[in-house]
Amino acid sequence: MKNLFARFARDNSGATAIEYGLIAAGIAAVVITAVYNLGSNVNSKFEAINTNLK
Repeated sequence: MKNLFARFARDNSGATAIEYGLIAAGIAAVVITAVYNLGSNVNSKFEAINTNLK
């Protein structure tokens, strides 16, 4: 039993998976923010074009 706990304490695979998850979440947040801002800019440009065509 003591060997099992020692092996569990040395295992870093769970920490690595959590780190990769946090990195992926950070990248996803940046991409979502960029797409949202880009979409707002494109929408305003299309609205300006639509107004000028009328």
